[in-house]
Amino acid sequence: MPLWVLCALAAAAAVAGDQAGYAFGRRFGPALFRRPDSRLFKQENLGRARQFFDRYGARSLILARFVPVVRTFTPIVAGAAGMHYRTFVFYNVIGGALWAVGVTTLGYFLGQVGFVRDHIELILIGIVAVSLAPIGIELLRARRRSPAAAGKR
Repeated sequence: MPLWVLCALAAAAAVAGDQAGYAFGRRFGPALFRRPDSRLFKQENLGRARQFFDRYGARSLILARFVPVVRTFTPIVAGAAGMHYRTFVFYNVIGGALWAVGVTTLGYFLGQVGFVRDHIELILIGIVAVSLAPIGIELLRARRRSPAAAGKR
């Protein structure tokens, strides 16, 4: 498949995904902010996305594409906050295109590098480990701060 076709398809999928998130936030947003934590849904993640959205406004839709976790919740927050639909679509298309084309093109050209091609499994394991490290650190910090942990000392 030509690279330009892959980039176009990835951009369309990215835009469509955030369109669905916006519609979901528009429909169910107020209930989401009142919902307690569950295994799949954490108020903390929604709160982080809302802070990001409040700080950067509509351009957060572009910036959030490059921030894991925040990227998932920002379109939902935009819908829940009642962002004007045309504004959302404008920034969603720009952000989706930049992110999809950028990541796809970067992957394509890095795949041409011999070292990367020959060690892709180790590189992916490293990326996953680095991505999960902040979660592990935060879990350890929360465990130390918990009342149960304080009582054991």
